[in-house]
Order: sequence, then structure tokens, then C-alpha cells
Amino acid sequence: MSESDFKPKVVAFLCNWCSYTASDLAGTARIKYSPHARIIRVMCSGRVDPTFVLKAFAMGADGVLIAGCHPGDCHYIEQNYKTMRRHEMLRYFLERMGIESDRLRLVWASAAEGQYLAESIDSFVAAVQKLGPLNWSANWEENGQRAEALEEIVHEHAEAMEVAP
Repeated sequence: MSESDFKPKVVAFLCNWCSYTASDLAGTARIKYSPHARIIRVMCSGRVDPTFVLKAFAMGADGVLIAGCHPGDCHYIEQNYKTMRRHEMLRYFLERMGIESDRLRLVWASAAEGQYLAESIDSFVAAVQKLGPLNWSANWEENGQRAEALEEIVHEHAEAMEVAP
């Protein structure tokens, strides 16, 4: 499959208070961004459990984007700092699992930054397209085993990732 034929599947977790509102602003302003990003609204980027990210990859996503409020502007005080720590830990685990860490991206966008969020989504989708397909969805039995292995890793490192065991 050539790069131009490949249509990446990107899962984007957007914070309700800033990034999701920015995507809403982009929509009302008719700012277009890639249709290959599937947006999931979460109350806060800090609520994106590492297992959500790992399961997205295990179930066929080629890339995962997490977008939240700028550091210091979180509606839930310091949760985006937790997101930063989790993001770095997840990048480390992805590399150890044989997944390019560039398939995971963290973006900060305020509610007024619809244009910036749209550009960030487009930029990430283009980067994932250059990386090519992740190819985990080819074998569902093996895929299920990977999902279990990923959950075990998160469970083993729950304290470091600030996840309830």
C-alpha cells in the first residue's frame, strides 16, 4: 500500500473544557481538519487512562492524540500535569512494545484556539500517514494477547502512571 493510499485511523481524546470547545469553534468557523481523526470528548485530559491509549492501538488505531488545556489553565487544577507525566511514560512503553512513540502526541489548545487545534490534528494525521499503518489489526487473536499484555504493563506500573490499580 502506498503512502497516498493509506488512510490512517487516529483517535483523538479532547478535553471538554478547552480542546473539544476549540474543535467546536473550528467547526462553527468552517475550519476543516482531517476526517481521519475520530474525536472522543473526555471531561479532562487527565481522565485519559493509559489503558484507553493502549487499547486504541491494540484495536487498530494508527495514532492517538491527546489534547487538553494549557498547563496551569486546567479546569481540574493540575490534571494536565498528570497528563504530561502519563504521556512521557506511555511514549516509553510504546517504544518498548515496538510502536513508534511518534504515534502518540500531546497537544495543548485553549477554547479560543480552533485554528491551532485543526492544524495540530492535520499535522498529526500527516505524521502518522508518513509512519504508515501500525498493522496490529491484521491478526485479532494476537491483537487480543497484546491488549492483555498492555493492560498488565499498566497494572504493574499503575502507581507511576497515577492509575488506580
